[in-house]
Amino acid sequence: MMKLEQGQVWKQGADYLRIVDWSRMEIVYKTMKDLSTRVGTQHRVTKKEFCRMLKDAKLLTPEEVTELSGDYGKEVDKDEE
Repeated sequence: MMKLEQGQVWKQGADYLRIVDWSRMEIVYKTMKDLSTRVGTQHRVTKKEFCRMLKDAKLLTPEEVTELSGDYGKEVDKDEE
């Protein structure tokens, strides 16, 4: 049984799926071709539909996400702004 959490990134074929928001019944996710650009489209589906989509997808570790996206997911230090 998989546990879905906000911020998870899944690799499905050539696309990355990032969970933007989740609730008991629905998932808002963003599809991206490249994690470093953060460019993609947002979608809203039921949790059941999303789980079916993930059947052949791979959950990326936070380390893999950081490696693929550069600074994506890291907090920006206030002094650097």
